[in-house]
Amino acid sequence: MSPLGCHAVELIVLGSGSSGNTALVRGEGTTILVDAGLSARKTLARLDIAGISVGEIDAVLLTHEHGDHTAGLPVLLRSLGCPVYATRLTADELRENNPRHAKTSWKVFGKGSPFSLGSFEITAFAVPHDAADPVGFTIRCGDLSLGILTDLGHVNSAIIEQIQEVDGLFVEANHDEEMLHTDTRRPFSIKQRILSPHGHLSNRAAADLASRVLSPRLRQIVLGHLSRDCNTAELAISVVRASLRQATSIEIHAAGQDEALPPVRLALTSDHRWPAANK
Repeated sequence: MSPLGCHAVELIVLGSGSSGNTALVRGEGTTILVDAGLSARKTLARLDIAGISVGEIDAVLLTHEHGDHTAGLPVLLRSLGCPVYATRLTADELRENNPRHAKTSWKVFGKGSPFSLGSFEITAFAVPHDAADPVGFTIRCGDLSLGILTDLGHVNSAIIEQIQEVDGLFVEANHDEEMLHTDTRRPFSIKQRILSPHGHLSNRAAADLASRVLSPRLRQIVLGHLSRDCNTAELAISVVRASLRQATSIEIHAAGQDEALPPVRLALTSDHRWPAANK
């Protein structure tokens, strides 16, 4: 498959949920994995189905060290042989807790200052989650930008500022609050963690975030990390859709755990405005 120019960027969520999170972003000859929480076997199989060879992967970019975002990394790197980008604290956590990372080629980045990775300009920013140094990202390729927010307990003004005017947004919509409260399989302590300011976003919180960054540029929203027991794709999409008012041209997708989401394409348009009928 030929590389995309900076007139287009593709996001392929290979899997997203509590059992593993891995996504792929590519544009203008650069292809990266964001997190590696799926098993190496699943990741390689889903890359193959998507028509992407391991030789195309230039790097792995980590949001944080939790197992559902990193468990597949040591075995996967045997096939990829590429560097892993992470904050220093995230890299240290993984090195200290897993000796298999001794030979990993680490590339450390800081928060707030953009860095280049191939054709991408990436900015990492802090997010509130119960990890060592969790981050979200804006990934820019030419005039296109994608915001990535996989795990966070609440949204603050600094996060909103980072993802203003993005063309696409990959954001957590973990649970429906009522379904979580009435779930009989989760102990109260787990529910408290999920609902805490450093836990996970609900559908309603994801919808509020989407409404706060709504702009004529925003064309694609992908919802991720949906709970199997306390959410559904249809419910998450409907709650976010209701928050977007007149912006009916925005496409909303929900990624799952059992198969890859078809590619979501961000492309430059002639005017980056909503159609007149939707104003």
